[in-house]
Amino acid sequence: MKDSKTNLLEQKLENFIFWSRWIQVPLYLGLVVAQCAYVWAFLKELWHLVHDLNAMGETQIMLIVLGLIDVVMLSNLIIMVVIGGYETFVSKLDLHGHEDVPEWLSHVNAGVLKVKLATALISISGIHLLKSFINATQMDTKTLISQTVIHLVFLVTAVGLAYVDRLMLPVNAKAH
Repeated sequence: MKDSKTNLLEQKLENFIFWSRWIQVPLYLGLVVAQCAYVWAFLKELWHLVHDLNAMGETQIMLIVLGLIDVVMLSNLIIMVVIGGYETFVSKLDLHGHEDVPEWLSHVNAGVLKVKLATALISISGIHLLKSFINATQMDTKTLISQTVIHLVFLVTAVGLAYVDRLMLPVNAKAH
C-alpha cells in the first residue's frame, strides 16, 4: 500500500507531466510566424504576376499561379497543424458558438489530423509534380521519376493512414 507521501509525489509528477503539454505552444506560435512569411512570399509573387503579366507567356503565368496555389495549400496545412495540434495536444479551444469555427475542428483527433495532413501533403506534392511536368523539357528524367515516386509514396502513406484510422474506429467508438 502506498503512503501519503508517495501519493503526493506521484500526483505532483503527473500534474507536471500533464502541464508539459504547454511547452508546445511556442512551436505553434512559430508556425504562425512562418505562415506570415508565406503570406509575404504570396504577395510578392502575386505582385510579380500582375506587374509583369503582359510580358509573360501562358506557361509562365500557369507556373506562377501553381506556385500561388502551392503557397495557399501550404498555408492551409500550417493552419491545420496549428489549430488541430493545439486542440488535440495542448488545450481545447473555447470557440463554442463562434460562427467561423471550421467544420473539421468538431471531430479532430490525432488520427483525423494525420489523414488531413497527409492529404494536404499529397496535394502540395501534386502541384510540385505538375510544375515539373510542365517544365519537363528542362528537367532530367531521373528527377521526374524521383518526384513521381515520392508523390506515390505520399499517396500510399495517406491511404495507409486512412485505413488504420478506419480500423481503429470501432476501438475509438467503444472508448467514448
